[in-house]
Amino acid sequence: MKVTLSALDTFESSFTPLVVIELVQDVKEETKEWLKNRIIAKKKDGGAQLLFRPLLNKYEKETLENQNLYLVGASRLRLLLGAEAVGLVKECNDNTMRAFTYGTRHNFKGFDDDNDDFLTMAECQFIIKHELENLRARDEKMIPGYPQAKLYPGKSLLRRLLTSGIIIQVFPLHDNEALKKLEDSWYTRFTLKYQPVDSIRGYFGETIALYFGFLEYFTFALIPMAVIGLPYYMFVWEDYDKYVIFASFNLIWSTVILEVWKRGCANMTYRWGTLVMKRQFEEPRPGFHGVLGINSVTGREEPLYPSYKRQLRIYLVSLPFVCLCLYFSLYVMMIYFDMEAWALELHEDSGSEWTSVLLYVPSIIYAIVIEIMNRLYRYAAEFLTSWENHRLESAYQNHLVLKVLVFNFLNCFASLFYIAFVLRDMKLLRQSLATLLITSQILNQIVESLLPYWLQRKHHVQVKRKVQALKADIDATLYEQVVLEKEMGTYLGTFDDYLELFLQFGYVSLFSCVYPLAAAFAVLNNFTEVNSDALKMCRVFKRPFSEPSASIGVWQLAFETMSVISVVTNCALIGMSPQVNALFPESKVDLILIVVAAEHALLALKFILAFAIADKPRHIQIKLARLEFESLEALKQQQMKLVAENLKEELREGEKEKAA
Repeated sequence: MKVTLSALDTFESSFTPLVVIELVQDVKEETKEWLKNRIIAKKKDGGAQLLFRPLLNKYEKETLENQNLYLVGASRLRLLLGAEAVGLVKECNDNTMRAFTYGTRHNFKGFDDDNDDFLTMAECQFIIKHELENLRARDEKMIPGYPQAKLYPGKSLLRRLLTSGIIIQVFPLHDNEALKKLEDSWYTRFTLKYQPVDSIRGYFGETIALYFGFLEYFTFALIPMAVIGLPYYMFVWEDYDKYVIFASFNLIWSTVILEVWKRGCANMTYRWGTLVMKRQFEEPRPGFHGVLGINSVTGREEPLYPSYKRQLRIYLVSLPFVCLCLYFSLYVMMIYFDMEAWALELHEDSGSEWTSVLLYVPSIIYAIVIEIMNRLYRYAAEFLTSWENHRLESAYQNHLVLKVLVFNFLNCFASLFYIAFVLRDMKLLRQSLATLLITSQILNQIVESLLPYWLQRKHHVQVKRKVQALKADIDATLYEQVVLEKEMGTYLGTFDDYLELFLQFGYVSLFSCVYPLAAAFAVLNNFTEVNSDALKMCRVFKRPFSEPSASIGVWQLAFETMSVISVVTNCALIGMSPQVNALFPESKVDLILIVVAAEHALLALKFILAFAIADKPRHIQIKLARLEFESLEALKQQQMKLVAENLKEELREGEKEKAA
């Protein structure tokens, strides 16, 4: 018997809250009632058919603040039907990965009618978010109580309520018991061990788990570079010709680790089901605006914005602004070199110990200025990319990543390129590289984790005192949790975390033959980064909604591009070394030709390795091919069944005509 959504009860008085909706304080009562009715209404009536109740009842509201907090949940049956609707992929009893369907639920591993753990909490919250986002306007022309907030058929109600400022935020709740177990196995005990990536995926979802999986993999991949770099640093510091072996190893290493990561990533995401999960049609992003019209693909009414207007905004405003920022970054860099020259002159004149320490001050100041400029530029890039009015979230993210990567690359590495290829001062290059790397790592640890954690602890104490002072008979634990979490910062995604690793990869690979100790400092930083990022996710920010991911996306291409650039820089640095130059005292043309030939040979080797190492392991390729074959066979069977039914119907009609 097929179960339909109409059989579900949406009026359970007690349920496990999974998601919190916070409305603006002065929201109209009719708006609250309308939103509630749309959330609990049956699917056939245009509702989400979820469970919904206020955090406080009418008696508690008289004593307590935060009256406009609402809890959303769902029955187990509703979540299972929602899992089928969003296309979640689960492991079957025959060890294959298939899209979950309620009708075949007993074919899936771990499913039991009495077992509530078949879906992870992250998956349950993702399903609720999907259902809320798919609440669409029907015949309403405006949001009740807000005539200025216009609606049109097919418009996502949640996105309209967010952009109108009626809903302040929607966020998933932490599960304190599950969080405590995760923390105990993750970061509370400082021991060298693998991260519980599957547990992280179960709690935070695939996107977060992939980041921590990549962070762990990248850290262990850096260890061979660190081990080989230490003796080079200690024993053959000035013999640049001996760095040819180290630089060559670096270039092969940077290619192999990225290709091997693809294979490991494919293994993980296949196990999680996201590698075979079908992509859903991408809806317009919340900030997208334009003239109301009919989408030629979906046939739905939605805002339309001419692409030529977007291109004009990009090329006439965004591009000149980015170029201006790049010029300003170079101008600040030249100020830094003036400071370096002043510090060196002062040290040569006095020769005292304090002036030798002063030699490092310009680099430290410059590193701090770089971090400040990167963060300020990030805000400007977000504003500009939003103003460009991209229809899809993926297009918005791609343009934002491009803007930020270009500026960060120039801002962080321009001074090193200038020192290496214009000043040709290898001693200053080593000093600047070390100072920039170490200072940026320390600043990131403080700004991203330690400072927010300290501020969050202070707020936690204030909330606890306020709750303990209440005399109302309420579920103080739940009230305290919701009020505390709603004031937490919002985690804006893995962008900044990947960017930090990308820049670190640049420091390690671009100038490896000059400062082989960079990998060792990166390893030390990343061992603490794992714990500080884990602390940040568990205790500093709100729990983010799970987002299915099959890879690290555009960052894979960014890391591969950086490894190609590193081939060029390392070959050029080795070619500029005095020892190599001494081999060609008369003809510099021969030297240049040999360096270019070596660079081309290494690039060819790099691309051969990338081609030779398959992105997916053989057994994963076979399983994916089998799934594709089975889906095609199922489609063929369905078509044949339909043809047979049509043929039978025609025969019946023919027999009736003969009988008449």
